[in-house]
Amino acid sequence: MTSTPWPARVGSVVLRDAGREDVEAMLAFRNDPDVNRFMLRTSVDADDFRRDWAAVADSPTDFSCVVERDGEVVAIAFLEVVDGMGQPGMPRGTEGLIGYIVDPRVWGQGIATDVVQGLLDAAFGPLGLRRVTAGCNADNPASARVLEKAGMRREQHGVEDSWHAELGWVDGYQYAMLATEWRARQRARA
Repeated sequence: MTSTPWPARVGSVVLRDAGREDVEAMLAFRNDPDVNRFMLRTSVDADDFRRDWAAVADSPTDFSCVVERDGEVVAIAFLEVVDGMGQPGMPRGTEGLIGYIVDPRVWGQGIATDVVQGLLDAAFGPLGLRRVTAGCNADNPASARVLEKAGMRREQHGVEDSWHAELGWVDGYQYAMLATEWRARQRARA
C-alpha cells in the first residue's frame, strides 16, 4: 500500500486524512441542496457515508481526504487510483480520478482551485500517476473553470450522458491531464 500523500498545504488550505470527527461536517454540506444540484447522487445515506469514509484509511487505492482552512472543514477531496482501459499488458494503477465538494458557505473564495492543485500535486508527485481525469456537469461553469485553471484539458462533452435524480439526463464534461503536462506547468511556475 502506498502511504498517504497527506497532509499537504496548497494556498489557503490543508488537505489531510479525514478523521472520524470530520465526517459530520463533511456530511452536512454533502447533503446541502445547493451542492446536490451538481451531484448525480442528490443525497447520501449518513450511515453509508460514515462507513465509506472509515474505509478510506485501509484502501490501497483511495486517497480521498478532508480540506481544512483555519481549522474548519471546508471541502471534501477525492483521489482514487484506477486502471486504464484494460488493454493487454497495460501497467496497472497508473491513472487517477479526482473530484471535490466545497462547502457552499465558502464558494467563490478559491478553495476549489487550491483543492484541485493539491490533488494533482499528490497524484503526479508522491503517487507517481501518469494520467488524471475529472468530470463535472456541463451546467456547472464554475467547476469547469476550476479544472481549466488547473491546466486540465476538456476531452469530452457528453450529451445527456448522466442521469441526475432530480433533473433527468444532463450533459457532462470530462477533463484530463498527463504527468508530462503537470511537470511542464511546474517548471513554468518555478
